[in-house]
Amino acid sequence: MWDKLRNSFAMADCDADPQIMVWAHRYTQNPQRFEQEMSDALPRIVYVQQAAEKHDVAGEFVLLPWVESQYRPVPGHRNLPAGMWQLVQSTARVMGLHVGHGYDGRLDTSAATDSVMRMLHDYHDELHDWRLVDYAFNRGENGVQRMVQQHGMPPDEPAIPKWPVPKVTREHLTKLLAISCVVRDPSRFNVDLPTLPADQHLETVQIKHDMTLSTAADHAGMETDDLKRLNPALQGNFLSADTPGHLLMPRRNAELLRSAMQIANEQGMTASTSPNTPLPAMYADKQDQSTQDEAPRHARTHIVKSGESLWQIARNYSVSVNTLERLNHLHGKPLKPGQVLKLDSVGH
Repeated sequence: MWDKLRNSFAMADCDADPQIMVWAHRYTQNPQRFEQEMSDALPRIVYVQQAAEKHDVAGEFVLLPWVESQYRPVPGHRNLPAGMWQLVQSTARVMGLHVGHGYDGRLDTSAATDSVMRMLHDYHDELHDWRLVDYAFNRGENGVQRMVQQHGMPPDEPAIPKWPVPKVTREHLTKLLAISCVVRDPSRFNVDLPTLPADQHLETVQIKHDMTLSTAADHAGMETDDLKRLNPALQGNFLSADTPGHLLMPRRNAELLRSAMQIANEQGMTASTSPNTPLPAMYADKQDQSTQDEAPRHARTHIVKSGESLWQIARNYSVSVNTLERLNHLHGKPLKPGQVLKLDSVGH
């Protein structure tokens, strides 16, 4: 993986600017800690490398989350950036990432990585210089376009363009080239890069049925907390077919979960022709929740607040969008603040 990554680098090497070496030595001043941090991030690094290859993006950008967050899924507070890519809400929405109560697409490793790589590819199609692509990621595409109009395209040298950009923008590119420098020649900094067995590479599993995360973890052969750490965008314990229906997990666990879902689907097909056949165990927990209390109860309702979507409400109450549309005769009608929605059909 590291050789493949090095071969995809497209920008300057370690000695192109003295500041690159300054930052490379800062990153590796404690070799043991650096190696541990790299080891912790490696599953995500491998995943991002595959996405960069898919979108034909320069290898240096695989290491961009190191500069932004060291690959940590930083939670968003108010209008602050979030996720390992450190995206603000406005940028995330332009990229097509949903940000709302119960789910934050900026923390969704698979969705955010694919969106970022597609954006970086588009930037390069417009700017034709990977250095400017990094500036655009840090400062915004429009600002870089204005700089090109005012100053023209920068020459190949120096490696860090001498443009009148903020110090933080110039330093962002320097840091990216510095961590790339360490990957180019780790022995120069007395560090060893970690390896990752193939069965621990991360994969995305599509979920086509309503399911709790604890059920998914059980069938994938992993701890629920470990599954949640890999999928921090999901802030509840319920995954619905009406929400972004995928989970990220190691390959060995992904194979177990896919196998379990296939068996459950086959059992479900049999159950549909035989009313006495029990619901497949994989999805039985949802039925158990609805039948465990046989005492009469009233239907639940929700009062729509300004800005809420049907998707958000469905997720908050662990019901499907289709159910809400059917119970409330919506069928595509927009929600109105103050509107009372039925959440279930129990009313006896």
